[in-house]
Amino acid sequence: MLELNKKHGYLIQWLIGIGDMIVLNLLFFAVYYGLGHAYTSAITGSLREVVLLLNFCYFFSLYFVPLKLHLSIVFIDKIVQRAFLLVTILTFLFATCLIFLNIGDVLATFLIVYYIVTIVAFSLWRVLVRVTLKMYRRKGYNFKKIVIVGAGKNGMELYRVMKDDLSYGYNVLGFFDDNLSLQSVLPNYLGRTDEVEAFAEAHDVDEIYCTLPGTNDEKIVRLLNFAEKHMIRFYIVPEFYRNLKKSLIMEVLESVPLLTVRREPLQAVYNRALKRSFDIAFSLAVLLTVYPIMYVVIGILIKMSSPGPILFKQKRTGLYGQEFKCYKFRTMRVNAEADSLQAVKDDPRKTKIGNFLRRTNLDEFPQFINVLRGEMSVVGPRPHMLKHTEQYSALIDKYMVRHLVKPGVTGWAQVTGYRGETKTLEQMEGRVKRDVWYIENWSFFLDLKIIVVTVLNMFRGEKNAY
Repeated sequence: MLELNKKHGYLIQWLIGIGDMIVLNLLFFAVYYGLGHAYTSAITGSLREVVLLLNFCYFFSLYFVPLKLHLSIVFIDKIVQRAFLLVTILTFLFATCLIFLNIGDVLATFLIVYYIVTIVAFSLWRVLVRVTLKMYRRKGYNFKKIVIVGAGKNGMELYRVMKDDLSYGYNVLGFFDDNLSLQSVLPNYLGRTDEVEAFAEAHDVDEIYCTLPGTNDEKIVRLLNFAEKHMIRFYIVPEFYRNLKKSLIMEVLESVPLLTVRREPLQAVYNRALKRSFDIAFSLAVLLTVYPIMYVVIGILIKMSSPGPILFKQKRTGLYGQEFKCYKFRTMRVNAEADSLQAVKDDPRKTKIGNFLRRTNLDEFPQFINVLRGEMSVVGPRPHMLKHTEQYSALIDKYMVRHLVKPGVTGWAQVTGYRGETKTLEQMEGRVKRDVWYIENWSFFLDLKIIVVTVLNMFRGEKNAY
């Protein structure tokens, strides 16, 4: 089997691109012949030109969604997400071109079927390619020769990550460090830092990873200049990573590099507009259909169970720490501790209908009013009582980070086991950790996933919902 090293790795991208085109064309003809003449007669006479147009649209779509399957680390959900985005852009461009050719309107059925079939089949194809590439790399092909300069904690952590999964495509040749006492404990000690250049030239090293502390400026600059001159990619692991232990995002202010501790997709105007548009559409759909019926039926049951209002309104902490009135169906008898005491298992304040509403999440439905008003989102960190915000913000470092986005009717923490009462500080830390992860990894598809899981949990019931 031909070994594709770094210098020939670009061939993998070309092979993936060719495979994409073959799949897209096969699907085109499958739908074309599957639907029959009644739906495809408009392009029968110019089939070759239309297929050529489809392939041009694919190449143009790659400008917006470039190939990334060849990278060392790509997660499956991102592969499916990017495949969906590529097919959507491709179909939109293709349909637009057909409309300009005055045949798009009569091909509506064909385009819809092609779009649906292609999303499914193309996503499966991309996942299959990624799995195959990982298997190929595990056998020792298409790897990069790596050396690590600096054998401190960061260097050892980097080594562990690179060796943890051979499918990443890293072949770590060894370490360079000026501390000679490390020779006996390192997995593969190669020499002092002044020997890196000779070794890299002799062994055709692809990438140098430097984990030296910032006090070694001269050594770092020397290695950087050597790598640039010999077309070796050079990476620096920041010294403070050992204390921070998280990914950093690079930004540039003119020519000054800046590092920020987190990526926030919802900082982008497009993403905020997409999320808000979905919130409005989804909340309107709920409030205009099922909510009026629920309000009447549940309202009668609440009134029968105990005296008091149907809706319970409580001040919660929202976006950027601002207070707002959060709406819920009342699940407890009217009591003086409602704004200070969290609901617990077998809480005597709860009514019988309240138990059912909490277990099925139905008590949260009035919060779609908050969503429509812009105080909440369908998905986001759950809003906490003001007392909890004051209490936990003093105990948990990243607690207030969760307020960088709007609170949600449901959230990532809730669908991953952190719903209901928080008895210990560790439980709240786990919830906050998942809320921060959601902020850093937001995507429209993640919101859809959380909504689907929440709906499934409504039917299954949740043991922590009380």
